[in-house]
Amino acid sequence: MPKSSDILERVLVLEMVRVTEAAAVSAAKLIGRGDEKAADAAAVEAMRAALNGLNICGTVVIGEGERDEAPMLFIGEKVGRGCEGESPEIDIALDPLEGTTITAKAGANALAVLAIAEKGNLLNAPDVYMDKLAVGPGYSDDIIDLNKSVTENVTAVAKEKGVDPAEIIVCVLDRPRHEKIISELREIGCGIMLIPDGDVAGVIATTDEETTVDMYMGSGGAPEGVLAAAALRCVGGQFKGRLTFRNDDERKRAHKWGIEDLDKIYDLKELAKGDVIFAATGVTDGSLLEGVKKRRSGVMTTESVVMRASSGTVRWVKSEHRA
Repeated sequence: MPKSSDILERVLVLEMVRVTEAAAVSAAKLIGRGDEKAADAAAVEAMRAALNGLNICGTVVIGEGERDEAPMLFIGEKVGRGCEGESPEIDIALDPLEGTTITAKAGANALAVLAIAEKGNLLNAPDVYMDKLAVGPGYSDDIIDLNKSVTENVTAVAKEKGVDPAEIIVCVLDRPRHEKIISELREIGCGIMLIPDGDVAGVIATTDEETTVDMYMGSGGAPEGVLAAAALRCVGGQFKGRLTFRNDDERKRAHKWGIEDLDKIYDLKELAKGDVIFAATGVTDGSLLEGVKKRRSGVMTTESVVMRASSGTVRWVKSEHRA
């Protein structure tokens, strides 16, 4: 059996790109068709098939839901052709189509996303909401704090950046539940980038100066929070997350997956520990990646990014796919 420190070294950096590419190409065939479920199902089927072609023993810890709610890529599912042998054991967080509505409406920033880590190193987050706060690299530790107000967090980042708070740009999901956040940001005079969906891309945008986004704020899916944290582990930045629960059923679900402290604020390394590989392929054009394109010749082109925490390596991959 290989040592855990060797697992990600031997396997998987470019293999992960092939997995996200497969999901993105399948989903792209349904861009603008108005059918969220069909687009998601196409991405799921393609990602599952690609994962099952790898010589790994993977366990899905962030997936499409629990087994009775998700026939494919459910939490706890084993993937890979190596689970009967001596293949490396890894944990997998995935979202075959991050932005189902975006894809159905041909909007921006839909992605196929995947993160892997050595066994036990990704938070097994239940499918509930998470309050999220993120900032890119280059700031003092713990410069952001979910226990502080919107104004306090913006002011702290602005001070260290050496600008007025009004010059900070914050990315926020355009949802009614964020009215108070948006109102407070308006009072400060901040720029606000409202996005319709796709908060993984929104969080990653804080790491890229070309996006001009300084911070990410708001609540969204906890599984997407783990995926975003995995990306930040690779390229730098800070992330704070706190699970939120709407009812007792969601609290029971959290306990089922080993979450004991329901009020805990997680930082980056508690969500994604150790060596991590993160991969994403664009489905539609966005701030992070170009979407899938079909050329006149029938060739499909993709753009992907793959990152690794232990080396800090970021690779941009452009591929052509021929039928």
